[in-house]
Amino acid sequence: DLLQIAPADLEAVLILHPEIVDAAVTAAKDEETGEIPVAFVVKEVGSVLSPKHVIDYVAEQVAPYKKVRKVFFTDKIPRSPTGKILRKELRHCLTSKL
Repeated sequence: DLLQIAPADLEAVLILHPEIVDAAVTAAKDEETGEIPVAFVVKEVGSVLSPKHVIDYVAEQVAPYKKVRKVFFTDKIPRSPTGKILRKELRHCLTSKL
């Protein structure tokens, strides 16, 4: 398992980036490791952030095993009316993207 990485920990790091408006992290199935952390990121308008930049940014701030392995840019993060991230929907997006 993901060594119990709390998605909220990674989201907190991502949100601190000046060009990231919103972010959510979920786990994707990975053949080698079982699961990898994947970030969905909403960029500032006009931002030229690349997935590699986001991955490097997170890697500088967290333990190596917590690194985000994939980044998808999205227009908005699916949330419940109370503001909770709908991780099931993100995972559903993932299965359609991979």
